[in-house]
Amino acid sequence: MKLKHISVLNYKNIAQADLYFSSKLNCFFGKNGMGKTNLLDAIYFLSFCKSSINPIDSQNIMHNQDFFMIQGFYEAADGTQDEIYCGLKRRSKKQFKRNKKEYQRLSDHIGFIPLVMVSPADADLIAGGSEERRKFMDVVISQLDKEYLDALIRYNKALAHRNTLLKSESPIDDEFYLIWEEMMAQTGEIIYKKRAEFIHEFIPIFQSYYSYISSDQEKIELRYNSHADDASLLEVIKNNRPKDKIMGYSLKGIHKDDLEMLLGDFPIKKEGSQGQNKTFLVALKLAQFEFLKRTRNSLPLLLLDDIFDKLDATRVEQLVKLVAGDSFGQIFITDTNREHLDQILLKVGSDHKMFEVIDGYISEMNRGESI
Repeated sequence: MKLKHISVLNYKNIAQADLYFSSKLNCFFGKNGMGKTNLLDAIYFLSFCKSSINPIDSQNIMHNQDFFMIQGFYEAADGTQDEIYCGLKRRSKKQFKRNKKEYQRLSDHIGFIPLVMVSPADADLIAGGSEERRKFMDVVISQLDKEYLDALIRYNKALAHRNTLLKSESPIDDEFYLIWEEMMAQTGEIIYKKRAEFIHEFIPIFQSYYSYISSDQEKIELRYNSHADDASLLEVIKNNRPKDKIMGYSLKGIHKDDLEMLLGDFPIKKEGSQGQNKTFLVALKLAQFEFLKRTRNSLPLLLLDDIFDKLDATRVEQLVKLVAGDSFGQIFITDTNREHLDQILLKVGSDHKMFEVIDGYISEMNRGESI
């Protein structure tokens, strides 16, 4: 799937953009805060029905405007054309359409346009809490597996209901708890099994990318930890109910799963340099791309937002060689450093476009044009 054309109105600081893209490489150059990331986020929105940055849809509407609209025109490998439309008015429900037909459930769209985004916000995967690492697993698996996404939605619904009971100041019959605990256990076991299978397949792909970018300098590892590892999930949740009542929320379940990220035998959060952390994150996301590519037998869109910062010259060169090769499909890349983009363009050859971004205005540059 390739994005041929995008039309954007009033999305964040982009008042209007009507852009036609290269089928291989699209570069966006400009200073920080100009809107480069916002354009990539609009592309992300068309795949995931939400922003990668701000989950509150109304806050993505441009200041002093009443709506935003994003429209993307895609072409599949077999030539099939698809139009994806998203529109939101303040105090109204978000509209999401494929070929002018509105989705009844947004979850039905997830996975239709596979996409991987690498951005500075990925630093939270290492520095942040376990929620960020679960989100990483969920984003990958949900694009491949509708059963997983459905189980995740049902689990979160049951979890919310159970937490409501736990906060109640009135006595609650145990049977009411059991209804939601059984749903958490049933859906949680599905999620646990699929996460474990994913990580088992994912680790060697991730290690291969890290080894390539770092020139095989360090040993890294991922370890998946879950309350479902050693016992029945239903028993774990039921047995913890007395403590949960005291706290007012559920302390055990797959909503507490984590993904340990190790450099050598120690957490990379404590041991890694800025360059090692960045290499770890980029390798994670490129492995995500490769995993989606293998399992779907198609090329996801790849969005690379300011990925060269904090990498030494050797790692930048390895990364440039990688993204300029034939392993990837359509790429969208942003940077404040024109030299990095020029290095990639030299290796890619003719099939590319360069755009300049200034205060939300995006214009295509002529070949060889300087700034």
